Amino acid sequence: MTNKLFLMVVVVIMTIIILVVFLNMFRAHRKKFYKDKVKELEVQRNMIASTPVLIELAKIEPVIKNEKMEEKYNKWQDRFSYIKDNRLNIINDMLIDLDFFVEKRDYKSCGYRIAKVEIEIYKVKEAAEHLLEEIRDVTLSEEKYRTIVTKLKSKYRGLNKEFQDHKQLYESMQEEIELQLENIERRFLDFEKVMESNEYSEVVHIVKALDTMIEHMDIIISEAPDVLLMANQVIPNRMAEIERTYKEMVEKGFPLEYLNLEYNLEESRKTIEKILDKVKVLDLEGCMFDLRTMLEYYDSLFIDFEKERLSRKAYEEEKDDFSKKLDRTNQLVKDIYDQLDDIKNMYDLNDKDIEIIDEVNKILVVINDDYNKMKAKEESHATPFSALNEEIDSLTTRLKDMEEDFDKALKSLGNMYDDEVRAREQLDEIQDLLKQCKKKIHSYKLPVITDNYFVQLAEANDAIEDVVNELELKPIVIKTLNTRVDTARDLVLKLLDTTNEMVKMAKLSEMALVFANRYRINREDISKRLEDAEDKFFKGDYRTAYDIIMQTIALVNENIKTKFEELANEQ
Repeated sequence: MTNKLFLMVVVVIMTIIILVVFLNMFRAHRKKFYKDKVKELEVQRNMIASTPVLIELAKIEPVIKNEKMEEKYNKWQDRFSYIKDNRLNIINDMLIDLDFFVEKRDYKSCGYRIAKVEIEIYKVKEAAEHLLEEIRDVTLSEEKYRTIVTKLKSKYRGLNKEFQDHKQLYESMQEEIELQLENIERRFLDFEKVMESNEYSEVVHIVKALDTMIEHMDIIISEAPDVLLMANQVIPNRMAEIERTYKEMVEKGFPLEYLNLEYNLEESRKTIEKILDKVKVLDLEGCMFDLRTMLEYYDSLFIDFEKERLSRKAYEEEKDDFSKKLDRTNQLVKDIYDQLDDIKNMYDLNDKDIEIIDEVNKILVVINDDYNKMKAKEESHATPFSALNEEIDSLTTRLKDMEEDFDKALKSLGNMYDDEVRAREQLDEIQDLLKQCKKKIHSYKLPVITDNYFVQLAEANDAIEDVVNELELKPIVIKTLNTRVDTARDLVLKLLDTTNEMVKMAKLSEMALVFANRYRINREDISKRLEDAEDKFFKGDYRTAYDIIMQTIALVNENIKTKFEELANEQ
């Protein structure tokens, strides 16, 4: 018990010691953090104080040669003195206060004051850097602007050499270009004078002016020959070629009024005159764009001319084909309409068949009207062949679609006629089959003709009569006619099967009975069976009689039965 108590006391004491050590370390670390932050802010403050403003101001003192520069110099000194003697002192006081709160370990106040010092340092730093930039604009201006002007002089010499080497390309512009080059040279002299007197505020304007003038001259030197060539030769030649081609095509009957060429040529001439006026004053802005636009327009006209030539050829060929197709279709539709009453009397047409024919006729009337309008346009020479070609294409497509609908109507009428012809042909075939049945039934002297034969014969005769009556009706209902023909054919074929089967079985039964009679003498059971078969035979039940005889023969000779069955299959 004593040991346990001792251990607990030791643990508690160790815990307290660890906590105390940890708290001391935490406080020391926290204080060090804020101390380091204060030192960092002091470094930033010292960096502002060491800004090389005074060094740059010292560079300006030897070049002060006018009142403006002296006034600027004094203002810069005052601004730097204010930063150094006023605003930096304020930051010093703020840092002293901050250090005091750190020593007091008032860390809550430290965070707020650090933020205020950082903001103030940032503002003062920005002011100092801005001041330094203003001063350096002057101290570095000579070197900077001389470097720029050296590059501009190099570019100017290149432009001047290009002009002098190809002076003949500039034609009427030579004098204006030379005057502009002289102006640029005078600007270079102005730059030297201003730099000599240290009037740096004027240097900026002179350098900008030089840059603008040389850039403009670069455009003049590089583009002027092309502009002059296009304005004086290329486009006028292209216009003359277009005008000549236009007149030749108009004389050949091409309707080209839609191109409005005469007006466009006149406007182009005016535009070229304006461009040449602008060239005289070295104003090339938009000139090359306008000239290229004109050139593209006249190049596109050659494409339009070729399109018209091809369209005319295609139009004339397609128009001829279309005219022939339209004449044939008109005649065909007229023939159908002329015979429509007769067709209606002959066949039981439904409303849809008549409606299709009427609709086709309406469409055909519109196509004929549009075709006549198109021919009127062609004769008036008011519509280009490219447009006429599109119209004839459209008319051809419409006529083709109409012919497809018309073909459906004609096919329906043709099917009715074909069905009638086929029905009459099948009637003859059915009647021939019926004659074969009658001839077949009388070809063999049957003891009895069964009742089912006469029933089927009557049905077949009635069906044939129905077909005949249906063909005599006006108008003919094709659907009903086809049904009558199918029924008659089926009944006659059924009668033919019955006739063939009856005659076949009667023949086989009689032959088998004659053969089986040889076995009656010695066997009473066979004789009895054959008597039964004879009774069935004379009653007209030939199938049953044959089956009984085959069973009887099988009792005596199985091979003979097999031979009779083979004979039955052959017939």
